[in-house]
Amino acid sequence: MTVTATARPTGIPGYSETLPRSPESAATARRLVRTALATWRLEQLADAATLIISELTTNAVQHAQSSAIRVVVTRPEPATVQIAVVDKSGGQPVRYEADEDDESGRGLALVELMAARWGIDLLPWGKRVWAELVAS
Repeated sequence: MTVTATARPTGIPGYSETLPRSPESAATARRLVRTALATWRLEQLADAATLIISELTTNAVQHAQSSAIRVVVTRPEPATVQIAVVDKSGGQPVRYEADEDDESGRGLALVELMAARWGIDLLPWGKRVWAELVAS
């Protein structure tokens, strides 16, 4: 795994990686998130963060319209971590109310439950779906 650490002009540290649009990328995304959290000594966020990045990555793998997705992990505040997946699909994710018997459809509901806040940034060529976690 090649991880890119980027010093942002704003001083916000971040990690990012471009991954193939394949189911195996969820595992790589989880490792990237765990690496960033360990570096920042925010391991207490790891369980929620890895669940969220798994859901966001899976959604992008299923619905994006390009061969790659980008996973981004930033720390905008000392106790806040933002995780995001960027893809080239203009379609917005939809939060479903899954029925008891449904085998899928709970991803964004889980993100909403686990994150302090989450959202979608529409881009000229796609979108960025993100979630923030705050350490207590």
